[in-house]
Amino acid sequence: MSITKKPLKVRPECRVTFSYRPNDGEKHRVEVRGDFNGWGDETLPLKRQRDGSYRTSVSLPQGSEYAFRYLIDEERWDNDEAADDYVPNPYGTGDNGVLRT
Repeated sequence: MSITKKPLKVRPECRVTFSYRPNDGEKHRVEVRGDFNGWGDETLPLKRQRDGSYRTSVSLPQGSEYAFRYLIDEERWDNDEAADDYVPNPYGTGDNGVLRT
């Protein structure tokens, strides 16, 4: 798993690329959900790459902070080890990753 951030020069935005690699090598449905997309109000699916990883990019305002997690096959949540920080989620079921742009 990884996150890359690239500040845009023409707008006060940051292009964020989320990458997720499942441990089992199987095909999955992978989405990133967080404060930036209403935790699924607007879906943000990751597309499977040739190497078996999943990837998607989004532009977000610079200087912001967002909680997020990956949802795998509509049933399992996973964090990104490259998150900037972690905070307890409001459901008491673990932590959410934190992304700072």
